[in-house]
Amino acid sequence: MLSGIKTWSNTLKRDGHAIYLASRDPRVPWYAKALAIVVAGYALSPIDLIPDFIPIVGYLDELILLPLGIWLVVALIPAETMDEYRARADEAGRRPTSRAGMVAIILLWIAGALTLGGIGYACWSRP
Repeated sequence: MLSGIKTWSNTLKRDGHAIYLASRDPRVPWYAKALAIVVAGYALSPIDLIPDFIPIVGYLDELILLPLGIWLVVALIPAETMDEYRARADEAGRRPTSRAGMVAIILLWIAGALTLGGIGYACWSRP
């Protein structure tokens, strides 16, 4: 079951990237592009229909609405166009990743958090 969920997740990730790539193609209808913008906007928006701080239910909109939105956009894009951009998304997903870059970003986040913690401690520890 876990492998099935992982496969579904990877398919959604690939289709999301393929939709992004396809949204710039003139063969894609304007309404599919408009819906792709709405789905991407909802995915990236800090405002949700159900706030995430509500236990369990808060994440249901991401688990239900986003996959349905991606599915609908995929259904609106012509099949041959979507196949072409799925192949491009697969190719982009197989590119090598930089572990050194990942380590550098993690170290920057840690340094920033420590700096902010030090500033906060200095400001609030005064009598």
